[in-house]
Amino acid sequence: MFGPSLEGPTSVRVYAELARRAWQRQRAYGNANLAGLFTNSFFGYIRVVPLIAAFASRPEISGYDRDAAITWNWLVQSLITIVALWGWWEVALTIRSGEVAIDLARPIHYLGYWLARDVGRAAYSTVYRFIPILIVGQLVSGLRWPEAPWLTWPAFLCSLILALFTSFAWRFLLNLGAFWLTDYRAIASLGLVATTFLSGFLVPLAFFPPAIRSILEVLPFAAIIQTPATVFLERAEGLDLALLLAEQLGWAIVMLGVAHWGAQVAMRRVTVQGG
Repeated sequence: MFGPSLEGPTSVRVYAELARRAWQRQRAYGNANLAGLFTNSFFGYIRVVPLIAAFASRPEISGYDRDAAITWNWLVQSLITIVALWGWWEVALTIRSGEVAIDLARPIHYLGYWLARDVGRAAYSTVYRFIPILIVGQLVSGLRWPEAPWLTWPAFLCSLILALFTSFAWRFLLNLGAFWLTDYRAIASLGLVATTFLSGFLVPLAFFPPAIRSILEVLPFAAIIQTPATVFLERAEGLDLALLLAEQLGWAIVMLGVAHWGAQVAMRRVTVQGG
C-alpha cells in the first residue's frame, strides 16, 4: 500500500533525516517564529491577569492554588506549537495538490514519513517556543517549578512525547478527510473546537463540574494538554503518576493505530483532488 519499505538501520537514518529537515525548515521561518513567540507571550500575560484576580479572594479553586494556576497558564501557552494545538494541514494540502502521489511512491511508510517530520517540527518548537515562553512566564509572574525534578522532568518529557504522538494521530486523521472532501475547512473547524475546549487549554479540566470532568479526563484530548500539565505541576505522584502515563501511552497507541487504519482505508479509495 505504501510502496517498498526501508528496513533496519537504513529506515532509522531516513526517519532521522526527515526530522532534521523538518527542523531546518522551521528555522527558515525565523521571523514568523519570533512573531509567534511574541503572540504566545502576550496572550500568556493577558490570561494570567484574570487568574491572579480570581485567586485574590480565595486561596484555591478545584485543587489549584494561585501559583499552580499561573504555571498552568504559561505551560499551556508553551505547549501550543509543540502539539500544533490549532491544526496542521500539510497532508491535506498534498492531497489537494496531487503531491500525495509522490509521497505514496516513497520507499517509506506513509504514516511514519509524516510522523518523523512532525517530530522535527515539534523539537524545534520545544527549543524556540517552549523554553522561551517559560522564561517569559518566570520573569512576568513567576512559575512553580517541580519540587522533585529528578522524577518530574523525566516523567514530563515522556508525557510530552506521548502528547505529541496523540496530537499527531488526531491531526493526521483530520487531514485524511481531504481524500473524500474537496474542502477540509469544516474538518479544520471541528478539530479546532475539540482540541481547544476538550484538552484543558482554556481552563484546567479540574475546573469543570465533576460529571463533565470525569468524561473529559478519559478522552484522548486530555492527553494532549491536561496530562503534561498535570505531570509538570506534580498533581499526580507514585502509582497515580504511573497510571496517568499508562493511560496516555494507551491513547497514543490507540490513536496511532486508528491513524494507520485510516490511512489504509484512504489508500484504497485514493482520489487525488486538484493537480
